[in-house]
Amino acid sequence: MTKDQLYQELNYVNHSREKRLYYANLVIDKPELTNPLLEILFEVDDKISCRAAWVFEFMCGEKLEAIIPYLDIFTQNVSKVHLDPAVRPVAKICEYLIKAYYSKDDNPIKSALTETHKEKIVEACFDWMINDEKIAPKAYAMNSLFLLGKDYDWIHPELAMILERDFQMQSSGFKARARHILKKIKPN
Repeated sequence: MTKDQLYQELNYVNHSREKRLYYANLVIDKPELTNPLLEILFEVDDKISCRAAWVFEFMCGEKLEAIIPYLDIFTQNVSKVHLDPAVRPVAKICEYLIKAYYSKDDNPIKSALTETHKEKIVEACFDWMINDEKIAPKAYAMNSLFLLGKDYDWIHPELAMILERDFQMQSSGFKARARHILKKIKPN
């Protein structure tokens, strides 16, 4: 399947779990489609990029180690994604990566995720926290930044400041997640 054919196929992807999973498994079974999928995902002004993001999120949810050969491409471009329907899945993928990196269980992400990758994820997560994004990307970013704060001592104070500053203006979902994270950062 060519990139153009994949692009056409993405027209059939919708919000249904069934469609996203079907195409995610197609890419898992044909890893040569991952690069064209990412190329489409990072054509950030094209509405089809959102569908590519949905498929890529499901692919990573099913088989996270499939992202390893593409970590450079993913992390170099993650901050460029700006359409709401694409930001949420990309933020979720970042959370998948960071959760795997800090997992107690041994996994290939721990050795594949470099300092540069983590720095790019930190940058994107802070952007989502301070920009006018929906609650889901902010929630994924909060979790990722909290975990990353274990290795970067400057992250927790910055994250706490943003959470406290934005607390009153945000939704009840944001407030609940922020309270949870703040309790972990500032236990007293």
